[in-house]
Amino acid sequence: MADGATGHDIAAAIGPGLAKAAVAVLVDGGIQDMALPVPDGASVSVVTPKQEDDYLYPMRHSAAHVMAEAVLSIIPEAKFGFGPPIEDGFYYDFELPRPLTEDDFPAIEAEINRIVKAKAPFQRSVMSIDEARAFFTDLDQPYKVDQVDELACQGETEVSIYRQREFVDLCRGPHVQDTGRIGPVKLLSVAGAYWRGSEKNPMLTRVYATAFRNRTELDAHLERLEEAKKRDHRRIGRELELFYFDEAGPGFPFFLPKGMVVVNGIQKAIRAELDAMDYDEIKTPTILSETLWHQSGHWDHYKDNMYFTEVDGQGFAVKPMNCPGACLVFRSRRRSYRELPLRLAEFGHVHRHELSGVLHGLFRVRAFTQDDAHVFCRVDQIQEEVQKIIDLTDRFYARFGFENVSLHLATRPEKAAGTDEMWEAGESALRNALEGREYSIKEGDGAFYGPKIDFQVTDVMGRAWQLGTCQLDFFMPEQFNLHYTSADDVEERPVILHRAISGSIERFLGILIEHTGGDFPVWLAPVQVRVLPIADRHADAASAAVDVLKAAGVRAELDARSESVGRRIRDGELQKVPFLAIIGDREAEAGEVSVRARHRGDLGAQPVADLAAHAAPEG
Repeated sequence: MADGATGHDIAAAIGPGLAKAAVAVLVDGGIQDMALPVPDGASVSVVTPKQEDDYLYPMRHSAAHVMAEAVLSIIPEAKFGFGPPIEDGFYYDFELPRPLTEDDFPAIEAEINRIVKAKAPFQRSVMSIDEARAFFTDLDQPYKVDQVDELACQGETEVSIYRQREFVDLCRGPHVQDTGRIGPVKLLSVAGAYWRGSEKNPMLTRVYATAFRNRTELDAHLERLEEAKKRDHRRIGRELELFYFDEAGPGFPFFLPKGMVVVNGIQKAIRAELDAMDYDEIKTPTILSETLWHQSGHWDHYKDNMYFTEVDGQGFAVKPMNCPGACLVFRSRRRSYRELPLRLAEFGHVHRHELSGVLHGLFRVRAFTQDDAHVFCRVDQIQEEVQKIIDLTDRFYARFGFENVSLHLATRPEKAAGTDEMWEAGESALRNALEGREYSIKEGDGAFYGPKIDFQVTDVMGRAWQLGTCQLDFFMPEQFNLHYTSADDVEERPVILHRAISGSIERFLGILIEHTGGDFPVWLAPVQVRVLPIADRHADAASAAVDVLKAAGVRAELDARSESVGRRIRDGELQKVPFLAIIGDREAEAGEVSVRARHRGDLGAQPVADLAAHAAPEG
């Protein structure tokens, strides 16, 4: 092709059918508009709707612009901010003269459909910084002016804009060729979002939406969303009396007695694994000197998300991480090579300041418990220790019903501590540990102190969640001047493996609730057996049955309310109690209970001791 050939030129040269279907091109792996020139010698691939992942990004990006145009046509005073594509959809932020609700969605969607049917081309042009600032000032779009000013501060001298019909937006692209290439669009919800994510800035209205290649895929996605609503851990958490949030502590979860049963069950499952692998459990302070966080490097990377206080006139911080405390424990006395690997586990309660707009149930909180561990080892022990951690996570996830687990190697981020040599050695060590396993690369997604392996599970609704992590750290042992005495009586520097299995107990619980719909396995259920006397005369026999069950270690409770048995059975099913034990005249006389089991129905009458054997918690 001639110099300056565009993506459209390349597609047309291959064939008219491809040129008609094309929506974008991949140039050296990056997606760009059909209208842009392709560098000479670049690797080029033409994107059509058949390439779902590559197609959805520019299509949804284009749909965001169309949604902004539709909102502007209905509310001409609207000021628009950012409108990016995101996983499974897109959003756009607006400053509006009136509240926008879901009642407005039909009118906006109707306008979107009209714009899509118009097949209006997306036209790209370039302006100088001064021209763009004046242009958006004339349009009375202050948030676009702010974006132009930011680009100027970054050293940009010109910006690109996109126009469809009369709507013009500041944008890098890419976009499909015209609005007719946009699939069916569905508006989903409205939320508040601070401009640029700062509480110091105005609160804007964020409209979430999605778009797919066709109606079948959109309908399937909407069905998944409906199922997700049914499984929403916030609703189930309230209904099952597991946890709640209070205005007295926004973003700080309150765990109720039944919720603590599940939390303790998760921790017990982790502790069982740790005991079998010779971990030692520690506990470090919640508040530590600011000096420590400078030393660890967390200050430069986390200070905006930390809470601070003062003790005896000196600055202290509430810990956002457990790592520095573990380093101090290691350093608390002289260490020998014979102690390595030294595996120190901690269920550390950490605090991080999150903006109110991003808080989301147990998925995003301001205080949570990390099932942390720090493995201090020699360089020659790294591979074996990492492999043990991978095996540990496999066993743990399988116990909770997560069978689809993927591994990802995250490499050096843009802001990283340590030397090139440290990072090269770290990434090489993790690659060696992963040999023989399938994994993907997450470029630039490592921790600031070292590369890591992330563990991702897929739930029953097909959603992927990043849970555990194994992070290799050469940097912090340097910062804390950690040593052990080698066999040659020489001081050597250990390596740290930062390891978490669940990630955080709170988030893991939220994911588990949605994965199971709150229908926990028997060993984890807050109440394993609920005993229901049919009439008042059966109350003594029911109380005796509860005592027998509790003595056997079963979490049992009595439901002797005056409600009908049918109503109480229904309530027990809604509370997802694994076993309901019903006692009437026959059962009381025989010393038995009639058992109804979730998912198995009526199991008939049996001695209380037999039910205890079925319902007793594991371990």
